[in-house]
Amino acid sequence: MIDDSEYILVRHDLQTVAFYNVENLFDFYDDSRTGDNDFLPISVKRWTYKRYENKLRKLSFAISNIGKKETGKHPAIVGLAEVENAKAIQDLINYKHLEDCHYNYVHYDSLDERGIDVALIYDTTAFKVTHSEVFRIHLIDQLGIPDYTRDILLVSGFLDGEFMHVIVNHWSSRREGEKETEPKRMASSHKVSEIIANLRLENPDAKIIVMGDFNDDPSSNSMKQLIKTSNLYNPMETLRSFSRGTTYHCRQWNLFDQIIFSTNFFENTPDTFEFEMANIFDDDFLKLFSGSFKGTPFRTYVGKKYMGGYSDHFPVYVIFKK
Repeated sequence: MIDDSEYILVRHDLQTVAFYNVENLFDFYDDSRTGDNDFLPISVKRWTYKRYENKLRKLSFAISNIGKKETGKHPAIVGLAEVENAKAIQDLINYKHLEDCHYNYVHYDSLDERGIDVALIYDTTAFKVTHSEVFRIHLIDQLGIPDYTRDILLVSGFLDGEFMHVIVNHWSSRREGEKETEPKRMASSHKVSEIIANLRLENPDAKIIVMGDFNDDPSSNSMKQLIKTSNLYNPMETLRSFSRGTTYHCRQWNLFDQIIFSTNFFENTPDTFEFEMANIFDDDFLKLFSGSFKGTPFRTYVGKKYMGGYSDHFPVYVIFKK
């Protein structure tokens, strides 16, 4: 059998930048510093080495194919959400579908109550990291107690020789209600605006990419505020529809996963990247193929029931052309 992938034309003038909420990528070891009690071999979910390896296999295959139809190669940069620790990221990039992709990673442990973090993996032959740091969101719950969530990750570096900044996010969930939790996401939105303002103090023409699981749609107040305040463009606004999104809840599609960027990615300047296209990576292999939820993300778990899938989110990606 001939592997058609060998004959895909590699486009050296294109690079894919992606984001993927990988749904609780925990290793199977007990870590007192994280909330991993559900993800142990002895837990109700029975998170065993075999199940962990299956998830690594599936995620590594999915990541290796994001943008491949358009560029002929794996993504240069991938932001991740819901990773437990550096070991889980290292295991992912070492797995067979990614082991030849030259990926390294940037990760910091956060104080998130669930023990999950954001991270960035990148092809070291395409992206050279020069700086990284995290920013904490200071939230207080109704009792006046600190409410810890994921940090915001800033990574700066050179993509094929062009300097740019990537900001990775995973904003507070809607678990206690959309309106009740909106102030938390607005706080994160303001923090990102502040980060961008500081980057532009150093360089008014800074090229900036903001990605994440924002737990809000493009039309939500937090996203509209960020776009307006920081003069960004959101190519995801037109992607959500009645029958398409990145995550499915209460029989409704949402586009919580988005990649937005500074408007100077539209400038047609020699030897610099400009925006080519954006999309949801929702190939059929990532979907349930039967039942009442046919076409929705093939998840690892539904509640405590093991499904053996990829994630409860589809990845999103943007392609830039030089």
